[in-house]
Amino acid sequence: MLSPTTKIAGAGVAAGDAAAGAIDSNSPTDREAISLSNKETVLEAQDLGKEVSSPEGPLAIVREVSFQVRAGESVAIVGASGAGKSTLLALLAGLDLPSSGRVLLAGQDLNSLDEDGRARLRAERVGFVFQSFHLVPALTALENVMLPLELAGRRDARAGAREALEHVGLGSRVGHYPRQLSGGEQQRVAIARAFVVRPAVLFADEPTGNLDTVTGGRIADLLFDLNARSGTTLLLVTHDRDLAARCGRMLVMEAGRLAPG
Repeated sequence: MLSPTTKIAGAGVAAGDAAAGAIDSNSPTDREAISLSNKETVLEAQDLGKEVSSPEGPLAIVREVSFQVRAGESVAIVGASGAGKSTLLALLAGLDLPSSGRVLLAGQDLNSLDEDGRARLRAERVGFVFQSFHLVPALTALENVMLPLELAGRRDARAGAREALEHVGLGSRVGHYPRQLSGGEQQRVAIARAFVVRPAVLFADEPTGNLDTVTGGRIADLLFDLNARSGTTLLLVTHDRDLAARCGRMLVMEAGRLAPG
C-alpha cells in the first residue's frame, strides 16, 4: 500500500495499431479496441527498475518493467503479496523514483522533474484512491473534496465539490465528518475527491481492501462507472482477481517482473 505521508498534491503497441485495422468494426468490443488504438499514450514505463538495500545486499523489487497505457484504458496490476505491485504503482505516479529506467506520465518524463515538479504534475493530472481512504478528519466531506480544487486555485471549489459528492450519492452528507460516515461512504468521498480534478490518470491501490464484499462491490461499480463517464485512465492494484477482471487489461507481476502474456 502506498504511504499516506508522501506528498501527493502538486511492447506490442505498433502491432496492436496494425491489427486494429483488420478488426470487425461492427462488434462493440472491436469498436472499443479501435477507439483505444487511436488514443494517445498517457502512461509509459520504460525498463523500470527499483532496488533497495537489505542486510543480505541489494534487493530488486521491480525489474525491467515496460508497458504503455492509452488514454481511457482501465488496467489492473495483480500478483501475490511482495510481488512489487504497490512499489510499481508508486513509481508510475512519481511518489518514488526508480533505480533504473523511466516513467512518462501525461507526456512528462518524471526523472526530469524535481519533487515539487512531480507534486505539481500530480495535482494537475493525477487522482488517487487508497485502501485506507486518507480523508482529513477535521474536514467535512465537502471540505475534503474541495481541498484539491482549492490547492489548484479554483474559485468554484465549493460548487465543484458539491457536484462531485452528488455524483457518488452523498449529496445529503456534505456536512458530515469522516467519523460520522461508514467505510463505504468514506471511500465514496475519497473517490469524489480523486475525480473532482478530472485527472488524466487515476491510481487506485486496493480501493476495496478495507470494505466488506457487498460494499466493496458497490464501490467498484462506482469506480468503473465514473471511469467510463469521465474518460479517465484507471490503473488499479488489487489482490481481487474478480475486480481485476472488470478492467480492460490485466498485468500480472511475479517477483518484480511482468509475467509474459
